[in-house]
Amino acid sequence: MATSDSTSTSVEDLNPDVLTRTLRLLDGPALAASCSASSYLRSLSSQSDLWLHLCLSTWPSLHHPRILPFLSTSPRSFFSNAFPFPDAFVAGEVQLPDQLISAVDIYHRGTHVFSRVIETDSSSPWFRGSPLLIDAMEQKAEAMLPGVTISPNDLTLSWILIDPAMGRPVNVSSRRAVGMERNSYTGETMVRFASAAPAGEIVIGPVVTCEEGTGHMLDVVLTAEDIDGAYVSGEEALKVLRAMMEARRKGRGRLEEEEDAKQRYLEYLRRKRRRRESRARRERILDICCTAGGITVFFVFLSLIVFR
Repeated sequence: MATSDSTSTSVEDLNPDVLTRTLRLLDGPALAASCSASSYLRSLSSQSDLWLHLCLSTWPSLHHPRILPFLSTSPRSFFSNAFPFPDAFVAGEVQLPDQLISAVDIYHRGTHVFSRVIETDSSSPWFRGSPLLIDAMEQKAEAMLPGVTISPNDLTLSWILIDPAMGRPVNVSSRRAVGMERNSYTGETMVRFASAAPAGEIVIGPVVTCEEGTGHMLDVVLTAEDIDGAYVSGEEALKVLRAMMEARRKGRGRLEEEEDAKQRYLEYLRRKRRRRESRARRERILDICCTAGGITVFFVFLSLIVFR
């Protein structure tokens, strides 16, 4: 009776060049997970070239010469800070950044349609005293995909902020839209990509204004507003942004993070609505008290005239 030797093939037996090309096809979370599979895969997955390729393919705006120095130092560290959302943080009295670099990328149904890098002087009294507003559009109503109608609901957006002095990036966008509002007068649609503070007091995030019909983007701006719906000054927004940069990263699944960002924004809207309703009730009670007081004073004055 003839016997045959059975052989098994492990990952270590595969050609490293083939494995490296395969690893280049993975997204960030999958590439990070491969590092814990085996020591051999860890050595391959830790290559800086892999993480550099991943960063540049995920965010084409990072090709900008102003950002490449921050990226080339440690591409894996850059990705681990820029891709996951910040965990719980508290804004306090901290040293505020004197400059901000924004790297903005927008996709429509998986197709890259827009990139921009903006350098902002955040040390000026004008910036810190005015409502936060960073405009990413150089030319209004840009046609991202000529001949193609853009659906606002299918946009995904990344807005990475970098403090050059600190060097640590943070993504202040929820990637997918957390809300949309249509202007009934102009027909324009405002698409919100928000990053809400855990306490729900301040929301910072990009807002994209799309033209009616074609969906062409008219505005791409970064703004911040508080629980009362008022715009937040640049100084107060910088405190929140600095806390976001220093906060731990969640490192959970992409869909879970996006859903959590949406729920935070919805909780912010609920608190905002309750606060508005509470203020309206107080104003009604005050009106009633003022009216009752006025009537009382009138009758007292009338009685003094009649019975004197």
